[in-house]
Amino acid sequence: MPSGKDLSLFRFINAELTRGYFLEHNEAKYTERRERVYTCMRIPRELEKLMIFGIFLCLDAFLYVFTLLPLRVFLAVFRFITLPCYGLRERRLLQPAQVCDIFKGVILVICYFMMHYVDYSMMYHLIRGQSVIKLYIIYNMLEVADRLFSSFGQDILDALYWTATEPKERKRAHIGVIPHFFMAVLYVFLHAILIMVQATTLNVAFNSHNKSLLTIMMSNNFVEIKGSVFKKFEKNNLFQMSNSDIKERFTNYVLLLIVCLRNMEQFSWNPDHLWVLFPDVCMVIASEIAVDIVKHAFITKFNDITADVYSEYRASLAFDLVSSRQKNAYTDYSDSVSRRMGFIPLPLAVLLIRVVTSSVKVQGVLAYACVVLFYCGLISLKVLNSIVLLGKSCQYVKEANMEEKLFNPPPTGTPGKPLGKPQSKYKSSQEEKLPSSVTSQPVHQNESVVPQLVTSNSDQFLTTPDGDEKDITQDNSESKHRSTKKDLLEIDRFTICGNRID
Repeated sequence: MPSGKDLSLFRFINAELTRGYFLEHNEAKYTERRERVYTCMRIPRELEKLMIFGIFLCLDAFLYVFTLLPLRVFLAVFRFITLPCYGLRERRLLQPAQVCDIFKGVILVICYFMMHYVDYSMMYHLIRGQSVIKLYIIYNMLEVADRLFSSFGQDILDALYWTATEPKERKRAHIGVIPHFFMAVLYVFLHAILIMVQATTLNVAFNSHNKSLLTIMMSNNFVEIKGSVFKKFEKNNLFQMSNSDIKERFTNYVLLLIVCLRNMEQFSWNPDHLWVLFPDVCMVIASEIAVDIVKHAFITKFNDITADVYSEYRASLAFDLVSSRQKNAYTDYSDSVSRRMGFIPLPLAVLLIRVVTSSVKVQGVLAYACVVLFYCGLISLKVLNSIVLLGKSCQYVKEANMEEKLFNPPPTGTPGKPLGKPQSKYKSSQEEKLPSSVTSQPVHQNESVVPQLVTSNSDQFLTTPDGDEKDITQDNSESKHRSTKKDLLEIDRFTICGNRID
């Protein structure tokens, strides 16, 4: 340090101009910053790979309602009718899967005829007469209501399926199926009306002269960034939010299809009007993609999550698809998608069938022949999509080293009773083979023992200043007192509204 006599303005300016520093003295800090930048650059690619895979999963479950479900219902009804010809040798008149298929088909048909009493045109003009601010508030309320309906709807359907197929000692106990059935019909009908109001509001936004409502509705997506980015997220929370984003994006695609169908009908199917709608459709899709990328990029940055976590999410979704094809599967794949993502295809299918039948008039033998060809095309698309998805899913499961988890038989037991000795022996043998992170998970009865994905250090992450190690140790001590974290394979849509899993 220079003495007081050597101090001068010239020396100070010279020191400021020639002063140097060495970044390698804090190499770890700058390396971490560089990795964060690389992670943000990888997020769009990894996120979109997950989104595309998830959207095709939703498409597969959605096409199942229109293609294979009617055929399965026909086969179930044919078996029920021809059962006396084969004699009553079997204890069950129908298999549980066939009973569920019949209920799905009956609910779909009943809700379709109930939707005929809802006037779409009157609803359109009623919504169009409202002010822009009212419509903006209505659209936000509809989004919240849709999440609430999706969160509770699959529970209603699962309750119906289990009540109808569970083993019963007395025939009188089967009376409980009737109230569950009416609850399911009421839910699907109300949810279909809710989605119709959403589609109508979006249609009004497309047809407004100054496009102000459409701009406001698109800006609402950016408000989602404010509500998500500055929160603490763990891997399980981010997985749940990713599933919700997949479901939301696919639902928006179907809503845009409904809007285009209604507008094309009003303009007598003039193809020139489709190009008028095309820029607005692209703008809505682009805003959704941009919001998802920005949201996930900053969430992973603030919470120190690597981009490789999306590969784990994709492997978990692929595991659901592959496990549903096993002989010991305990659920249908469409129901598995509903539980995982909160995407329930029945209400959306009811609305789309209602819109298509009211927009497209079928007259003459040639028109019916075109309908048959279109249906065959849908079946071909469904089969092709299922084959490609199954192949990709097997590839993702193999890359994640999850093949052994597919062959774990589910333990059997009755609710409220402990498992017997054979199950306990099986459990102990599995605990010896599985890692400690798996054996710490509680074993649910009537469900398969699903091992956990390999955990990494990214399970505990917080954005902390450099050198601040006290917060990390405090968080580690708090995590010891928490209950065991949920496995990615066990996460469903129970907390889809808040996207939080405690």
